Amino acid sequence: MKAALLTLSTLALLSTTTFAENKPNVPAKEASQIFKATGFAKTKHGWEGNCNTGEITTYKDLNGDGLKDAVISDYSTMCYGNTGVGYHIVAQQQTGNWKVIFENMGIPTFLKTKGKDGWPDIENGGPGFCFAVYRWNGQKYDVNRYEYNGKACTLDY
Repeated sequence: MKAALLTLSTLALLSTTTFAENKPNVPAKEASQIFKATGFAKTKHGWEGNCNTGEITTYKDLNGDGLKDAVISDYSTMCYGNTGVGYHIVAQQQTGNWKVIFENMGIPTFLKTKGKDGWPDIENGGPGFCFAVYRWNGQKYDVNRYEYNGKACTLDY
């Protein structure tokens, strides 16, 4: 009985510390501008896009230009299939306005490798064992390579 209680206590502690969500602290005015830039609309349920209610999951300077960038994630198997997640990367401009620079289905992981203007490469994760890595070319993110756990791979269809 003591072993079971100890095990349950340990699991409860791990679940609250390891899996706790760290949502970024985004000022309300900024959040509103970020969501509006991606076409989300404010409703009584939150900010809703074409698929579902979105949330800002990243709010920081991603490319080192001194301006904030944001990632909005929304969740829907109807829109995003088995992955169930889509994301929108929004960059603050020198004018203070926000601009969508990339949208995709999947789970974005920002890598240490970089494209033009300091933008990090993005591993677009989801189900499977070989993921597209997108690189910024100065105009848009394009597929640069495929990787799994940091090693090159190929998609065999």
